Amino acid sequence: MTYNDTFIRACRQQSTEHVPVWYMRQAGRYDPEYRKIKEKYSLLEICRQPELAAEVTLMPVRKLGVDAAILYSDIMNPIASLGVDFDIVKNIGPVIENPIRSAADVDRLKPIDVEGDLGHILETIALLDKELDVPLITFAGAPFTIASYLIEGRPSKSYHRTKEMMFSQPRVWEKLMEKLGDMVIAYLRAHVASGGKAFQLFDSWVGSLAPRDFETYVLPTITRIFAELSDLDVPKIYFPGVSSGELLPSLARLQADVIGLDWRVSLTEGRRRTGGGFAIQGNLDPYLLTAPMDVLKERAKELIDEGIRQPGYIFNLGHGLFPEASLDTLKELTDYVHEYSAAALKQAAGPLA
Repeated sequence: MTYNDTFIRACRQQSTEHVPVWYMRQAGRYDPEYRKIKEKYSLLEICRQPELAAEVTLMPVRKLGVDAAILYSDIMNPIASLGVDFDIVKNIGPVIENPIRSAADVDRLKPIDVEGDLGHILETIALLDKELDVPLITFAGAPFTIASYLIEGRPSKSYHRTKEMMFSQPRVWEKLMEKLGDMVIAYLRAHVASGGKAFQLFDSWVGSLAPRDFETYVLPTITRIFAELSDLDVPKIYFPGVSSGELLPSLARLQADVIGLDWRVSLTEGRRRTGGGFAIQGNLDPYLLTAPMDVLKERAKELIDEGIRQPGYIFNLGHGLFPEASLDTLKELTDYVHEYSAAALKQAAGPLA
């Protein structure tokens, strides 16, 4: 089996023959085959069946030709091991039975037992490690994003209860961040031990914070997570989610390899704001996938031309795929990114390349 390590090399800012591409939520409801599986099983039921979860993870690699797989899972899965009861409710998202609102609630959270409670996820990773000819990205939800669900009880647009705890009960917030940080560190370390070849820390909603509050209440825990996992010889990605452009300058000293950007900040500006030391990933607006193909390819071309100005660029969306996206469009886009970027990189390298 020929192993495609293009994604790994791009994460490490090494030269590549083409720009690697993968998509957040690339195993999802845009795929008719996946929709049929979801008619029979819920997301959490799929996650509990390693062979099925592995198959769903493999589907976009086979169909789209992407340069990396991302584990089929959910950012909420590890909180079950802390003793939190939750469900993923259709058309709502994660719903917590008993939201965390007090110091006593935080104290009740147990330490994570990855092998004992989440062995099915590790088994899925091990199965994929044997099957894949591209790197497997595993992931965890970052502490702020997980805390927002735990405290609000369900998805929120204002995060007012989360911010209320952060500002009004800073010691309780600090203890919650500590426990969630410990959870993430243990969870991702187990992923790598089971065969994960890279990991991404999703902080989908941290862009709701002002930079000052991010630096005070969240960044210390993010910094600790990457510092404590720095011994792992795999690429490490931090995705600070949507509307996070004003937070990027705070990340310059993070011990990560890649920063994911949403579509509101250009690749050039994202590199500038983060100090230029990271590979970058992104940042096509997902809803451009509904545009005519000539418009989509022109936008992709612009991103590629901007991204390859220096080594370390991974083509991705600025957030996750959505159900109305077209499998055929994604396949054509993936092929275009590979073909156009290969030609552009060869031309940039000169006649002896």
